[in-house]
Amino acid sequence: MLSSRLISLSTLSNFIYVFLVLVTIVAAGLSCSALLSQAVRTSPTESWKDNINALVIGASYAVVLVASLFYCVKRRVAMQLRIQRISKSNKSFVRSDMPNVVQKYVAQEYIRACLVSYESLPRDAFHEGWGRPGTRYSDVCFRRKLLDTIPNIDELAHIVIPTHPAARPHARMLHHFRFILPLLPVDEDGLTPLHYYDSAVQLARNGGTGALGEQEFEIGMRAADGILNCSWQVLTSVGWR
Repeated sequence: MLSSRLISLSTLSNFIYVFLVLVTIVAAGLSCSALLSQAVRTSPTESWKDNINALVIGASYAVVLVASLFYCVKRRVAMQLRIQRISKSNKSFVRSDMPNVVQKYVAQEYIRACLVSYESLPRDAFHEGWGRPGTRYSDVCFRRKLLDTIPNIDELAHIVIPTHPAARPHARMLHHFRFILPLLPVDEDGLTPLHYYDSAVQLARNGGTGALGEQEFEIGMRAADGILNCSWQVLTSVGWR
């Protein structure tokens, strides 16, 4: 959008420049022709021969033409020399490379951009399945974080029980970790951390975007920590290092 606008402005600027140059040339040519014609008509012989006025007029316009061409060429060469002095390699600017006015302007624009970015940060808005901004779960994807605990528990389960089966992509946690289920504590409802962990993982796998909320995520993570702690206690009790 911005590039197309810049191209349009550049094209318009070039068109106006060419138009003004043509108008100037045509106007100068017409005025020169009119003055030369008048000089011929007002001469005693009414001819170009020994016509001093026509010579002066022609010489004046020739001088103007040469001076105009010289000025245009001079400007063109000066611009090319300035462009050639621009470094083609990447270079960091320091304070001595720019005037104080430019330094102050750059600093003000940088501070303004930082303030705009800070004020644009979301405060109360949040995405379903993600932690709220400003909390300890900020920028945490509940589903990904919970599912990432499966390989850790599975690795520890293979250390506790070397014949533990390999993990399957869609296997229930209750079925996959069934061999370490007797090692886990049971609460007053008759449920182990593995039961809560299995429910949370099922929500993360099969639920919608907001199925696994902050409360369910905390329950699943506490259950995962409980399973890991119990496994480490078993390994410590048998003298594993």
